[in-house]
Amino acid sequence: MSKKIINGYPFIPYSKKTIGADEMTEKAAAFYQWMDERRSCRDFSDRPVPKQVIENILLTASTAPSGAHKQPWTFCVVSDHTIKKQIREAAEKEEKESYENRMSEEWLQDLAPIGTDWNKPFIETAPYIIVVFSRSYEMEGTNKKHQNYYVKESVGIACGFLLAAIHHAGLVALTHTPSPMNFLSKTLNRPENERPYLLIPVGHCADDCWVPDIKRKTLDEFAEFY
Repeated sequence: MSKKIINGYPFIPYSKKTIGADEMTEKAAAFYQWMDERRSCRDFSDRPVPKQVIENILLTASTAPSGAHKQPWTFCVVSDHTIKKQIREAAEKEEKESYENRMSEEWLQDLAPIGTDWNKPFIETAPYIIVVFSRSYEMEGTNKKHQNYYVKESVGIACGFLLAAIHHAGLVALTHTPSPMNFLSKTLNRPENERPYLLIPVGHCADDCWVPDIKRKTLDEFAEFY
C-alpha cells in the first residue's frame, strides 16, 4: 500500500466504493426506516447475550471521530450481578432524591408521558450495563498530563454510534444519567482523568415490554436547508 508523508506523518489512500444515486437513496431510506424502529427500553429480559456481540458493538463505537483522534472514552462493561446491584442501589438513591426534591414541577410534568420514576430494576435485569466514561486528559509517563480535545462532543458521537450498533444487533438499550453520577467512578474504581458520562443497560427486551406512544419531530420541524 502506498503512503504519503504529511507534516512528518504517514497518510494512506482512502478508497470507498462509489454507488449510484438510486442505490444511495434506497440505502439511506432503508437505514432511516430501521433506525426509526429504535426505542428506549425500560423492560429488559435477563436472556443472555454473547460477549462477542458486545465486543463488536464497542468496536463499532470506537470508530467514531474524535478531537485530534484522541478517542477520549472508556467503556466499562458490567455483567457481574453484585456490581450491578451496587450500581442500582446507588442510582436509585440519587434518582429518588431527584424526583422528590431536585426536579422542578415542569421537569416532572415533561417526564410524565415517558412513565419514569426513581425505580431502576433494569440495571440488575439487563445482562450487561455499559458505563461510558469521558477522559479529560491522558497521562504520559508518571506525572505529565496530555490534554484531550472536544471531549464531550467526541464521547457523545461515540455514544450515538454505540446506540446504533446496539439496535443493529437486534438488542435494546436505555440512556440513563442518574445525577450526580460520581458513585460510578467509585464503584468501578476509575482513575481521576475519567468522568461518568452515560449508563446504558443493554440486552433483549422483556416479552411483556411497553414503550410510550410518542411521536418524533418531522423533518420540517428540526431541519433547515439553505
